[in-house]
Amino acid sequence: MAHWLVKSEPFKYSWDQFVKDKKTFWDGVRNYAARNFLRDMKKGDEVFFYHSNEGLEIVGIARVIKESYQDPTTDEDAWVVVDLEPVKRLANPVTLKQIKAEPKLASMALLKLSRLSVTPVTPQEWKQILTMAGDKG
Repeated sequence: MAHWLVKSEPFKYSWDQFVKDKKTFWDGVRNYAARNFLRDMKKGDEVFFYHSNEGLEIVGIARVIKESYQDPTTDEDAWVVVDLEPVKRLANPVTLKQIKAEPKLASMALLKLSRLSVTPVTPQEWKQILTMAGDKG
């Protein structure tokens, strides 16, 4: 199983809305690198849900429930979506400031590829974030 991180601006689509919806397709990705990460996602992969622009924190864990398919919001063949479902809110959100301060996360794609809305997370980074959140996963 692989691990990922997706970003959403809370005023556009928040964790709370995601929980109310019970599932969603992850659309609006218009960057080829981020699109390729969506294509790499497999059913059952775990995903951190990150509030970007406001909040700047990882707030929850989602799961991929359907692998990539044509983005229904566009006719352009280049873009795909995956279906996600919420798994749980983190015990304590992990802020970008905390991530930047943790040496074990210095190479995290969230920091190195900060413009991308979808990034991979290594198993070690996943465990470290859960530890910082006071969560067992």
